[in-house]
Amino acid sequence: MPEYVIERDLPGAGRLTEDEIREASLRSLAVLKEMGSSIQWMHSYVTDDKIYCVYFAQNEEQIRQHAQLAGVPANRVSAVRRMLNPERYQGVK
Repeated sequence: MPEYVIERDLPGAGRLTEDEIREASLRSLAVLKEMGSSIQWMHSYVTDDKIYCVYFAQNEEQIRQHAQLAGVPANRVSAVRRMLNPERYQGVK
């Protein structure tokens, strides 16, 4: 299944309380459950004014549909083409 990175513009994201994060996460999970197993939330990174989420989904439209139903922005949706990590290149000359 294709992997996507979703950039969500959310001013003040880094100041959200644990309760606010939990509420948004539970709402997102409820929508995912309704949508079925063809879309999966892997994890998210919260910065000062954005949240970056990693999802597996059949296509970008599913990502956008989830965002709309969950009431969260999906300002940019990017398909992952490759994943790099330092282990791959350590010791390579």
